[in-house]
Amino acid sequence: MRLSRRGLLRAGAAGAAATAFGGLASGCAVPAGSTGRDMVLWYWSGGLSDTVVKDAKTRYGGEVSLKAVQIGGYYRSKLITTMAGRAHIPDIAGLKGEDMASYLPNAGQFVDLRTLGADRYRGGYLPWKWDQGVADDGTMVGFPIDCGPVAHYYQYAVFRRAGLPHEPADVSAELNTWEKFFGAGEQLKKRIPGTCLLTDVNSVFENAVQQGGKRYVDEDRRFIGDQEHVRRAWDLAVEAKRRGIVSDIVNGTPDQLSAIESGKLPSQLGASWATGDLKNGVPKTAGRWRVADMPVRPSNNGGSFLSITKACRDPEQAFRIITWLLDPANQARGFVDAGLFPSTPASYGMAELREPDPFFGGQVTMDVFGPAAQKITVAYNSPYDVALGQPVKDEIKNVGVLGKDPKKAWSDAMGKCRRIAEHLGVSY
Repeated sequence: MRLSRRGLLRAGAAGAAATAFGGLASGCAVPAGSTGRDMVLWYWSGGLSDTVVKDAKTRYGGEVSLKAVQIGGYYRSKLITTMAGRAHIPDIAGLKGEDMASYLPNAGQFVDLRTLGADRYRGGYLPWKWDQGVADDGTMVGFPIDCGPVAHYYQYAVFRRAGLPHEPADVSAELNTWEKFFGAGEQLKKRIPGTCLLTDVNSVFENAVQQGGKRYVDEDRRFIGDQEHVRRAWDLAVEAKRRGIVSDIVNGTPDQLSAIESGKLPSQLGASWATGDLKNGVPKTAGRWRVADMPVRPSNNGGSFLSITKACRDPEQAFRIITWLLDPANQARGFVDAGLFPSTPASYGMAELREPDPFFGGQVTMDVFGPAAQKITVAYNSPYDVALGQPVKDEIKNVGVLGKDPKKAWSDAMGKCRRIAEHLGVSY
């Protein structure tokens, strides 16, 4: 059984925080998470379609008693703690996409899905998403649930009033570079004083990084966050601030919702799941929105997996349940029910995903998100990326919110990264 303590290191804004699966010895037997006909599935609220999960209980009820449990709070911590305790471990466990880098180095804790025939399903899923669930040694830990292609949300009437392209196809074609996008922001502010194209610089920085094929640490455990791909994203974010196209409003606050509702923040770069955020957060804006391609190329934000733990008494049955839960038809239902964007391209043409959306002026938003999902470039997923990316994100936020000098902020970010890299044993 492979175990890598370093593979479990994660960090928040304060620095690196180490966690582990609990020191399970090599070759140990992991106690079962279920008994008899029971099979336990762990996931979080919104992680799967509750309707599809309910139907799975009925479909497989004659073979197994499927107990689906929604775990609240810090899901990853609770899963790791339970696995470390070697008792009451779920048979099937959801794994959040942002945490996959910490699970993959410990692939020995999970059943290799290739041994259950996963490869025969590969062609039906987005290749980049499939690969995110595979460890460096080829072990397949996670079966794809969803993904989060990023697009440009904008308010049609506000863009039209500002003399900007306002039909989705025209916005996609004419604002297809960061320079054109920023220019549109300047024109918007000039024509309609008090408006800003984006809430903050972070959306520029993080999406620009996510558009590329590299992040902060490479396969050889070397820090690469000081290289051109990150510096270019940093400079773009600084330029957005300099050109005045971002607001002084803090993201996620009531002030932001108020500004969005009034048309003062008529644009944002957001993942497919942001459609639900808009519908729930600013329902009075129904009909005003449209969706277009983001500048340059799409990025991805979000998306998770299902795994089978070594505690599972019947991996074959668990795999049958997983592949049914996540087939194209059920992924389409998951998008309608829970906003989970399918990782199965066959879903994109299904009738329920081709319905015009009144909230978006009758637009079929799948026409944007579907092609975007198939064009995403994904970088190597290092277990150290979170720890070594956070100082850079913190400092660009300081530039945007506090007005910190960009040169000083970059220098401070690199200094913090150097100290964290030394602590984690990452080459700098």
